[in-house]
Amino acid sequence: MNSSTKKIKIIFKKVQRANLKYRLVNSGDRIAVGLSGGKDSFTLLYFLQLLRRRTPLDFEIYPVYIDLGWENDVSFLRQFCSMQGLSLLIKKTNIKQVVFDIRKEKSPCSLCSHLRRGALNRLAKEHSCNKVALGHHLDDAVNTLFMSILYENRFNVFKPCTYLDRIGLTVIRPLIYVEESDINSFISSEGITPVENKCPVDGYTKRDEVKALVNEIEKRCPGAKNKFLACLENVAPDCFWQKI
Repeated sequence: MNSSTKKIKIIFKKVQRANLKYRLVNSGDRIAVGLSGGKDSFTLLYFLQLLRRRTPLDFEIYPVYIDLGWENDVSFLRQFCSMQGLSLLIKKTNIKQVVFDIRKEKSPCSLCSHLRRGALNRLAKEHSCNKVALGHHLDDAVNTLFMSILYENRFNVFKPCTYLDRIGLTVIRPLIYVEESDINSFISSEGITPVENKCPVDGYTKRDEVKALVNEIEKRCPGAKNKFLACLENVAPDCFWQKI
């Protein structure tokens, strides 16, 4: 077994584990897969397609790219989808103009993310999808937890599966047990070229600072990230302080 095959097997087992534990994907699902063009979304699409091919689950996949207005070259992303036997849906938006030119946001990530999710959800509904898959992985969950503690004074993190009752969609995160290092290795071994991110604040956010902090903890205490994630799944409901 070569290193590429071994890495695929490792990631696929983690995706299967998440799916079995949280019932993320079921037969009959129509899943819009949010593709940013980054390494995480490439990995997400690949392993969802693998899940469809290697398990009895019968579901449909709709790759979706929300064009924020940066004029990114998505030719490789379109080609990658075609190689998976899928057609890429592209939705053009003016999100870049709203966030940076009209609103001139000093901290643009929150608004940009909100508008991007809204566009993705609406497109999913237009194609009669009942679920939206996002590429958040193990590191994202841990970093989000630290972000909430350090900057929001609360214990808060996204879930592997969340139902949005206002729009009638379920958001799933099949890569929740997959570490970023696994994704990096997979992308490198498969020769996948992520879409260049032209956002001017990419790499200079509070999330990037927290990511560096968590990576330093992992360096000093190997296995820490997995332990932090395990803590999210083993929360004692009576351990939090409640006002009387």
